[in-house]
Amino acid sequence: MDFSSYSLRLLLIIAFSSAKETLAGRSEVGHDILAQQEADQVVRLPGQPWVDFKQYAGYVNVNETHGRALFYWFFQATQNPQEKPILLWLNGGPGCSSIGGETLELGPFFPEKGSKPKLKFNPYTWNKAANLLFVESPFGVGFSYTNTSTDFGELGDKITTKDSYMFLINWFRRFPQFKSHEFYIAGESYAGHYAPELSEAILDHNKNVSKEDYINLKGFLIGNAALDDETDTKGMIDYAWHHALISDRLYQDMKSKCNSKQSAGDCFFAINDFYGAYDEIMDMYSLYTPKCVQTKITTTTTTTTKRRRNDLHFFSQLYGLEKKASRASYDPCAPDYAETYLNRPDVQQALHANLTKIPYPWTRCSQEIQAWHDAPTSVLPTIEKLIAGGLRIWIYSGDTDGRLPVTSTRYTLRKLGLKITEDWTPWYSDQQVVAGWTTVYEGLNFVTVRGAGHKVPMFAPKRALQLVQHFLDNKQLPHAPF
Repeated sequence: MDFSSYSLRLLLIIAFSSAKETLAGRSEVGHDILAQQEADQVVRLPGQPWVDFKQYAGYVNVNETHGRALFYWFFQATQNPQEKPILLWLNGGPGCSSIGGETLELGPFFPEKGSKPKLKFNPYTWNKAANLLFVESPFGVGFSYTNTSTDFGELGDKITTKDSYMFLINWFRRFPQFKSHEFYIAGESYAGHYAPELSEAILDHNKNVSKEDYINLKGFLIGNAALDDETDTKGMIDYAWHHALISDRLYQDMKSKCNSKQSAGDCFFAINDFYGAYDEIMDMYSLYTPKCVQTKITTTTTTTTKRRRNDLHFFSQLYGLEKKASRASYDPCAPDYAETYLNRPDVQQALHANLTKIPYPWTRCSQEIQAWHDAPTSVLPTIEKLIAGGLRIWIYSGDTDGRLPVTSTRYTLRKLGLKITEDWTPWYSDQQVVAGWTTVYEGLNFVTVRGAGHKVPMFAPKRALQLVQHFLDNKQLPHAPF
């Protein structure tokens, strides 16, 4: 068969498959809703490689009175999307974009360096395992916005959860063919708050909502997660000392000065010294990888002093210090490529983004969020409630992250006091490599990912895909080489 004949046959197969999907969709979805979906469909992005799955992007209103709308990007699964679950991915911060998670960690497309826009396909994209949904939350993050400036005075966990829940209700109304699918939440860092809190909201609302608005939530997966202020802080300090990153004197200063709100002033200076110790090496969020070295200063690049100041967020929760969003960079220069790409007018037009002409550029972590007004010191009571509610809960930890390290997570899980049913067992990603360790508790699975930093899908993409696939399938990770 010559190339032209093959191409024609391929086009006919694709057209036939698309027609079948459209006809099937029309049996479930009304004409107006189909028109909305078609308006959100992303036909092709600048520099995008060819793919045979559909993608959609646009805005979903969450509060019409205040003019709040959240931006989403949705990728159907690479195969059999009608049979796969929906997985919502949330980045942390607070104030960091989940679209950043798409372009740097687990989505299908990663921007590359160059004057012309170019995307490379991620062979370990998570839409091989699920229909993949990203939302920029809360408003003020990425392309999401509010038309009521006083809303920023209310920003915190509560309003973020409320808006995220309304986003899901309205998104499923726009895509009702997916409402019966199993639904899962995944995320990292401050998503240790977002995912349990949103899960709780869904479970509570599901008791009273109509069949139309019932969300088929089955569980959540969170990595290097902020879960409990006390153990997060204790683990971060101990991890740094055990990895020979801080001196004995600084270790003792942190232990003695950061143990009560009364010592907030002394603690602030100790914390500044603590972060200064990391300036001598590479990246606090990934201890053994290089930093990006460029002459150009980008929106995500900060001075040493500013980075230390901004990264006090979690300590601020403990000691009442000023709250700032974390804006640290990760793998050498990929974040810069993502920001350059997503600020292109032709890219925004293809994504149906920035329709209101937001007066600031897209950044991975918002410069607009300067305060965070409510956050519980611990989400463990929420997790206990969700365990009792029968949700599948996996918590994973890349073991080279110094910011929310594996040490913190282990202290936190010990605090839960759950019975261990399988203790500290290695898991494998191929015939020889130990990918990490697992501990199975009653109601919760804990997984470490060896050699991965804070953003596990970025640093260990193959193992991250294996992890999420086993989570969704509710199967144990392999405990022997295969």
